[in-house]
Amino acid sequence: MKNDRRRPARPRPGKPASKKAQQNPAPRKAAPKKPSPQPRPAPEEPRTLRLGLVPGTTPGRWIDTWKERMPHVELELVPMSFAEQREQLAEVDLALVRLPVARADDLHVIPLYDELPVVIAAKESHLMAADELTADDLAGEVLITPGDDVLGPLDVPTVPPRFPTIETTEDAVATVASGVGILIVPMSLARLHKRKDADYRMLRDGPTSTVALAWPRDITTPDVETFIGIVRGRTANSSR
Repeated sequence: MKNDRRRPARPRPGKPASKKAQQNPAPRKAAPKKPSPQPRPAPEEPRTLRLGLVPGTTPGRWIDTWKERMPHVELELVPMSFAEQREQLAEVDLALVRLPVARADDLHVIPLYDELPVVIAAKESHLMAADELTADDLAGEVLITPGDDVLGPLDVPTVPPRFPTIETTEDAVATVASGVGILIVPMSLARLHKRKDADYRMLRDGPTSTVALAWPRDITTPDVETFIGIVRGRTANSSR
């Protein structure tokens, strides 16, 4: 019986390269050049930006952003008084102030937000039984206006006290907490001077207090511009 096994087919040899290809082989691709290292920028000199603050202003979120974005520039917080804020602007780079502030050609002012007014009274006062108050609710109440008042004249049916002016809002709150009179201030000041024996309620349709950013025109430095950008919500990469 014949052997039917077939031998495996031999692979056909590939087509030989032409003489031209053998003489001129394809050039090899050159390896990409590594980019030359860029010189590192020189570190910035440490410096300080002085930010003035009148009582009740709360720049916390802006301070946090400043520390992240400008770690090499110290932000120094400088307390200011409302009564002397215009004069004290000469001692800082920029400040959070309360309007009105005397404007002049040498001053930039950017209004930021309005604060609502509240009525502060002793915790046991009948006024604290309401969720909010109106001017009519204050009829006949003794209204204390401290020496550092920030709201100015108020159109409410109250009566003035028969004792000398109390110089500070903090002392006026202490007097009110004892059961003598009431006090009307922006909400931030009520929170700043909060006491266990006093409370406050919103005064509907009362006068607001506007907080603004102000700085002298002749010292508008890049650091001042950066802080303004943070307050206005600009990102680190946005243009001024």
